[in-house]
Amino acid sequence: MMTSYFNNLSIRKIHRYLGLFIGVQLLIWSISGMYFSWTDINEIHGDQFRNIPPISNSFENLISPTALEKQPEIKSIELREISNKPYYWINKKILYDAITGKIKKGISKQEALNIAARYMKSNLIVKDVQLITEVDQHSEYREKPLPAFVISYNNNESIKAYVSAKDGSFQSVRHRSWRWYDFFWMLHTMDYNTRDNFNTTLLRAFSLLGFITVFSGFALWYITSPTLRKLNGNLNNKKNNYEKLNN
Repeated sequence: MMTSYFNNLSIRKIHRYLGLFIGVQLLIWSISGMYFSWTDINEIHGDQFRNIPPISNSFENLISPTALEKQPEIKSIELREISNKPYYWINKKILYDAITGKIKKGISKQEALNIAARYMKSNLIVKDVQLITEVDQHSEYREKPLPAFVISYNNNESIKAYVSAKDGSFQSVRHRSWRWYDFFWMLHTMDYNTRDNFNTTLLRAFSLLGFITVFSGFALWYITSPTLRKLNGNLNNKKNNYEKLNN
C-alpha cells in the first residue's frame, strides 16, 4: 500500500513539473498548428496579388546559343523576358541578349519594375524600389539570390516583391500574412536562428519531454482510477477465492 502511495506521489510530481515546464511550448504548438490549418497556403504565398500565369510575350529571330559572345560551354539554358526583350540565362551564371548575343551584366531598377509588373496585379501602386546586397538569417528574403531589387507597394498588407538583380528572375512576394505565418513557423519548429530547420536539438528535446508528459498523465490515470482499482480488487478477490478452493 505504501509503495503504491509513493508511486502515485512520484508520478504526480513528474507530471506536474513536466506540465509546468513544457506547457507553454505545448500551447504554442497547438496555437500555431491551428493557425496553419485555418490558413490558405496559396494566400500565404501571395497568389492573390500575382498574375498567374504571369504576362508574357512570344519572340522570333532568336540567335542560336552557339553564336553567343565569348561562346560558353552550355550546360543549362533558360529563356528570360526582361522589359519585353528575350535573354538567355546560361549555366545559371551569365545573362545573354537572345537577339544580339551580347552579355548583359545585371538589370536596372526600371527593368526590375517591368519584371515585377508582369507578375504582380496591375492595381498595385509602387511605393519604393531598393537594391539589397545582403540579408540576415531572419530576413523574409533569406536563402535567395543576391543582389536583388525590393519593390514595395502602397498597400495595407505591406506587400513586397523581390527580383534578382543578376538574372532578372522574379523570386517571391512577401506580405503581412506571410510574415505572421513565418513567425508562427519559427515558434512551431523552435528554430530561432534560420527558422527553417525542423531537426533542431531543442525541438527534439521538447518533443521527447512532451511524450513523457503525456505518458505520465496516462500512468497517473491508471493508478488513480477508481474503476480500475475496483476491477483490480475484484480480480484479486477472485484469485484469492480460487486459491482457497484449491488448497
